Amino acid sequence: MAAELKRGQNHPLPRNRIEIRISADVPVVAGATLADDTGRVPDADRVAHPGAPTLHGIEVSRQAAAEHRLAVDLDALPEAVHRVSVLIALPAALGGPFRFGAVAAPRAAVTGLDGTEIAGYTLAGLDAESAVVALELYRRQGAWKIRAVGQGYAEGLTALLTDQGLPQAAELARGIEEAVARGVARSVPVHTDTGRSRRTATSVAGADPSGTSAGSPYDVQAPGDGSDRPIPSDGPGGPGGSGGHGGSESALGDGRSPVSEGPAAAATPVGGPIDYTHPRRRQASSPTAPAAPTAPAAPAPADGPVPPVAGDAVGWSMDERLYNQVWGMFEDLARSTAAYRSAVDFAESRMEKELDQVLADPRSRLGSTGDAAREAARARQAQLVDQAQAALDRDLAQLTAESEVVEPALPPAYARWDNPVWHAYRVPTEPPMAVRLGDLHLAESDPLRIPMLVRLPLERGLWIDSGLIPTPDGGFPDADDLRHLALHTAVALAARLLAVHPAGEFGVQVIDPAGSGASALVPLTGAGVLAGPPATGAAGVAEVLGRLTERVDLVQMAVRGGAADALPPGLDISRQLLIVNEFPHGFDDRAVTQLRYLADEGPEVGVHLLLVADREDAAAYGPLLDPLWRSLMRLTPVPDDHLADPWVGHAWTYEPCLVPAGSQVLHQVLNQVAIARTKRM
Repeated sequence: MAAELKRGQNHPLPRNRIEIRISADVPVVAGATLADDTGRVPDADRVAHPGAPTLHGIEVSRQAAAEHRLAVDLDALPEAVHRVSVLIALPAALGGPFRFGAVAAPRAAVTGLDGTEIAGYTLAGLDAESAVVALELYRRQGAWKIRAVGQGYAEGLTALLTDQGLPQAAELARGIEEAVARGVARSVPVHTDTGRSRRTATSVAGADPSGTSAGSPYDVQAPGDGSDRPIPSDGPGGPGGSGGHGGSESALGDGRSPVSEGPAAAATPVGGPIDYTHPRRRQASSPTAPAAPTAPAAPAPADGPVPPVAGDAVGWSMDERLYNQVWGMFEDLARSTAAYRSAVDFAESRMEKELDQVLADPRSRLGSTGDAAREAARARQAQLVDQAQAALDRDLAQLTAESEVVEPALPPAYARWDNPVWHAYRVPTEPPMAVRLGDLHLAESDPLRIPMLVRLPLERGLWIDSGLIPTPDGGFPDADDLRHLALHTAVALAARLLAVHPAGEFGVQVIDPAGSGASALVPLTGAGVLAGPPATGAAGVAEVLGRLTERVDLVQMAVRGGAADALPPGLDISRQLLIVNEFPHGFDDRAVTQLRYLADEGPEVGVHLLLVADREDAAAYGPLLDPLWRSLMRLTPVPDDHLADPWVGHAWTYEPCLVPAGSQVLHQVLNQVAIARTKRM
């Protein structure tokens, strides 16, 4: 069971290869300092930060984000390192907020590589501080332990680094801010404020809309690390959490919320600033705030919820409004489910406490008095659970109605392959702001599906995991079938990316060393939309990787030197997606190094990876490939609950968007793409 630490508490570390997961309401900078046995950091080379993210034994994120995963291998740290301090700071480059007291308390969690939480710490009580040492890992008598620190600095990173004895602390702090600014300049946020929940809840009262920021759910980005924030919990009187743990790629919270016996209390935790109640149900049930639609819609009943409307969110275009609306639905479902789970957990713990009290009193332990007390405790528990279920059912009904309106209105980039919008497909003249990678759902919300939308251009590569994934009944699908399905999933994603970009602005290349994916690649090869035939054999792998590596080098030099017009004539500078099937088959050490380079540097200059691989096949490389797997967003060809949302940290089941069996839509869409490319030449 994970330990929830308070400030100053320590906890043993049962393993030396761990991850430290940072969750915040706003983008933050995460880093680490490596100190000697006196607690002093000797120089800037012992600080991991966005400008220098990798040191021996530790790797941090390259930019500010609401979610971070720091990889730590304590055995690989230099012998002179006795303390690792994990720091969090608010970046000035993003224009605020400038103090932690203005946002919800961030949380740091130490987990195993499989996502199992070892210990967590919510940094409550911060106010004017803009930088804080969250945790420290320290060596004591040959063993490593973790301590919750929570030491904040109102003067920011400079004061924090100075306090650790670092020479030229101010210069390093400026360098970190510059690295963050560079990251902001080259990235696109995964999610912007939808204006949905707060606008709906406050507009009737005449308040100014105030958004909430959110991170990637996939990193899990987010996400992010190929596998991917919890609500802080202060115990029974604090804000509620998801009430669960699991194998999801996020540090899941385990907060509990008290629930009174009032009719709506089961879905409304008290004692904290977070209200999980569905914002529209909250508005509709308010005795003083009549429901009012935020977009043109049919008149709503005086005592009912606002009728759902497609595009019911802020944005400059319909696509942006739909994108924001989908994210609003995603957040509503996460918080409504969190309220339900928290209420059920509270009801269970309350019943157990009441039963313990009955057993502790010899006068009521036996006989009819004890039986009556136990029956009353169980009845109260059932009543609370029924209230929570009724509240969840109301929210699910409204979200389902909204989904039924939104799904048919989605543009091709956001739509499933069975959406009629594809039958009227035309090659676009400009790229969309996001693309659908699949669907997400929770056990309590089945069959409601939330589109998994990711902003474009892709900031990270994608990894379709072709390894064995257990089925719901505990079995495993056939390994060959799973590999074949993984490549079909990659082909569907590549086709979608080709279809939503203007002709000639996005290309796809394929590496299939053994030629085993020929049948799955037929939609792409048959339509003639690939940049060239799939590369096979070691020579083909070397040729494609060498060409793309050279392209990345040339474009980087041109951009950094401000000489974009000096690129060689004929160099294709359109965005490229490289599909790699059955990695690492056919890869030598040089090819592996080039692939890692493309994963790290490619997205910034328009080269993206789509890896189809079983991680077990690359086990011989050991930790050498860990940074590669962490840099990719992991997707699966079959349903799997490995992704997490950025608000509560539920384990969401991901399902890929596959073309329906027997459908010709993929063939028709790719033919139009091919015709448009031919006309452009």
